[in-house]
Amino acid sequence: MQPSANADLFQSLRKDYPVFEFSAYRIDIQQSGIRLSFDFNAGKTIRFAPSIFYPYGSLEPAYRNAVNNRPALLHNLAFSIGMIELISYWKATCSPQLRIRAGKLSETQTEWWKKLYFNGLGEFFYVNGITASPDNFMEIVSESETEHSPELFNPGPGVLVPIGGGKDSAVTLELLLRSGFNVRPLIMNPRGASLKTVEASGIPPEEILEIRRTIDPVLLRLNEKGFLNGHTPFSAMLAFHTILASFLSGNRYIALSNESSANESTIPGTGINHQYSKTLEFETDFRSYCSIYISPEFCYFSFLRPLSELRIASLFAGMPAYHTVFRSCNAGSKTDSWCGKCPKCLFTAVILAPFTGIERVEEIIGSSILNDSTLIPVFDELCGFSANKPFECVGTIDEVNEAVKMSLKQTGKEKAPALFCYYAEKNDVAKTEITGKPYSSAHHLPEEFLAILTKSLL
Repeated sequence: MQPSANADLFQSLRKDYPVFEFSAYRIDIQQSGIRLSFDFNAGKTIRFAPSIFYPYGSLEPAYRNAVNNRPALLHNLAFSIGMIELISYWKATCSPQLRIRAGKLSETQTEWWKKLYFNGLGEFFYVNGITASPDNFMEIVSESETEHSPELFNPGPGVLVPIGGGKDSAVTLELLLRSGFNVRPLIMNPRGASLKTVEASGIPPEEILEIRRTIDPVLLRLNEKGFLNGHTPFSAMLAFHTILASFLSGNRYIALSNESSANESTIPGTGINHQYSKTLEFETDFRSYCSIYISPEFCYFSFLRPLSELRIASLFAGMPAYHTVFRSCNAGSKTDSWCGKCPKCLFTAVILAPFTGIERVEEIIGSSILNDSTLIPVFDELCGFSANKPFECVGTIDEVNEAVKMSLKQTGKEKAPALFCYYAEKNDVAKTEITGKPYSSAHHLPEEFLAILTKSLL
């Protein structure tokens, strides 16, 4: 469907489904874990009932203790998770009014959620050719008198590290393990790469905290029928799930693996960013929201925020135990493989090449990806030769250019792979070197974590 047609569909759906409602959430304490479920609807004909399950695993006593001693905090978190989960369903109809009956939002909270929804859906609006503004895309109306107040819960000093299966979370996990912190890997919907990353770290599988999230099949059927679909802020959704896991397990720190590069817009000159919910802006907003409205004791931050993708790649190159198990390919995520054709695969190869060498990159990806001339259009996007970057979680244009120049400096044009030769023909390859210092001073790392990261760069 062409963007113009989707823009017409946007207006039509808003007329047919003027109200989207978050009517209720449920907390079901089961023998093996805790299940949250939500009731969303768009009019009388479309109803969604997604659910999330949090297995007790080896922390059953801690989970049960948290539920029994702080039920109000659990309800606050369940409501908040419903607020972020609903955006995946709202986007099918883009109803102009969002009606909240499951809890009460203050005016300030309402504006906070509207900012997250709008910026988190920037790619969705752009790709679908939808013209929207923060003022007109949605009205949020609270129709409940049930208020959720912040509460203390006295967590311990442990660290949760969300593991996605890519190189970044492997670097965070490894550096924190070396530091002696009590680390708990947290995985949403475990798959091969994420489980193997934990295995490579030496952490026993029973130490893993799981979140099992399912999509209501009603939404999948609507997608098949041609309702609106597209990118949503997954990392924002994960953020709220991680603080519930923090509360249940009694671990204060939540160490993400988002780097400074995530702050760069996907569409130059705009606020449209595929990685919006990985940015420092979102991290700052989220920390503030948690402190004011949920609990000031959560400590959510990105451990790798001071670093560029180049610095992370240099650290990862020195962690060979993870080289054969990590995966950064969305296209191959279900089969735990590298497709060798997408922007993520190509970016991974480019950014690692200066530190592992071309041959090792080919072994990791499983193909001679840097010699694949069919990937020139993708390479152009990564290097900034095209108008836009790929709508993927990739590094900055400057980082890609620096990585290519570093590789060309090592190999020379005569021995360089095809894509790097193509680059050399378009550019005057100047002398370049990687900095040994943190990339950015804008971050939220507690001092003890910043010390660990700084030491790793020496």
